[in-house]
Amino acid sequence: MRDRQVEVVLGSHAVARVAGAVIVVAHRGQGRLTPGDTAAIALESLAELVRDAHEQAPSGPGSVVAREATRWLMKYAEQISPGVPIDFGVLSAADNGGVAIFLHGSVTAVLADERGPEYYRGSDAAFTVDRVASEPAKAVALFVDDAKGRIPDLPLERGIGWLVEGIAQAGGAVMWSNDVRSRVRTAEPVGGTRRPPPATARIDREPRAPQSDPRPSEQPATGMQPATSLMDAVTGTVDTPIVDPHNAETRLSGTNPAPEPDPDLQRRLEATAKSTVLAVKVMGFKCARAHPSDPRSAFCTVCGMPVDQTQSLAEVVRPPLGMLVLDDGMTYLMAADAVIGRDPEHSDAAQRGLIPLRIDDTSGGMSRAHAEVHLVNWDVQLIDRGSTNGTRSRHPGYRDWVRLTPNQPMILVPGTEVMIGNRVLRYEPAAPPPFG
Repeated sequence: MRDRQVEVVLGSHAVARVAGAVIVVAHRGQGRLTPGDTAAIALESLAELVRDAHEQAPSGPGSVVAREATRWLMKYAEQISPGVPIDFGVLSAADNGGVAIFLHGSVTAVLADERGPEYYRGSDAAFTVDRVASEPAKAVALFVDDAKGRIPDLPLERGIGWLVEGIAQAGGAVMWSNDVRSRVRTAEPVGGTRRPPPATARIDREPRAPQSDPRPSEQPATGMQPATSLMDAVTGTVDTPIVDPHNAETRLSGTNPAPEPDPDLQRRLEATAKSTVLAVKVMGFKCARAHPSDPRSAFCTVCGMPVDQTQSLAEVVRPPLGMLVLDDGMTYLMAADAVIGRDPEHSDAAQRGLIPLRIDDTSGGMSRAHAEVHLVNWDVQLIDRGSTNGTRSRHPGYRDWVRLTPNQPMILVPGTEVMIGNRVLRYEPAAPPPFG
């Protein structure tokens, strides 16, 4: 994603291009953005997070970004902005050659192709949006919603602005696909093709030759697609650029045709977008920053700081209770009950309101609705729903897998691994204690 044109749009928020990724942070203060504003401080912190993720997984840091950004939200966001949520989004490369989308709060991602724009809204999710999608044919953009939840319109064509590296004040950013960029370049006169040299914290400008777009004009958006947290990747469509991790060249999928688009894909994505409002009240403690916390824990469930165990129990709104990390790095924050399987959207559990988590599995050992996860008070319980091949777990420090008794709940402790089919998930706390 490093070589793509990132164009900023007019606005007062904070936007950065870091290690090929794009970060947008909402600036809700009055006046121009300054280095001391919350948005600027948060942007610098997130930029460092993205740099570290790129060093760990240079070919596709998306899953690392999602995991670390979730930890950042639970541990550091409150320190930067006490009592006021930080709305932000990150676009980065996924390890399968697609685009990884991570959103929190009033930030919207727009994927545009010839069929029209597709929207993923952070404000629709219970906590975060963690998605991997195939690269759209035209552009992918991040915008900050205004006070009424509206976002700017996606530009109809590529502009002349180019955010090479660094920070800009803007309303959002548009990352144009290589396909769009190459078509525009071919219309430029000989010698007119030039790439901006590497730079830091600046916007380069380059001439744009007149270009008529041979594609049919896009129809206006007919509605918003709800946001979701998924553990799967959307398959590519024909003529979408695919990056071979073993070959530096970028080729078109038209030379190796991708599977036909699934006509039911959008319906399934909408089904997975179901989420419950974080309004479950339980008895607990509050830390020094007034975060709700498990009374059995010496550390805050949200920020990880020590908790006074001598205080009286009080009714609090329960925060997310940790996250499930899939073996490919994708994460799901445990904010509501969920059903896991290879096709859970059509299950009775999903009809009852559980969030369906679809996991791809080629072994044939995963049922359509294999297991359920329930949040009971401060515990996360895993229940095998009578699956044909069963569910196995392994507690931290143990070597052997143990098969769960069907329909009997097992409480997950941090570090527990769960095997469903040939896929493995690990339960981790959202905010580990800061002192080890």
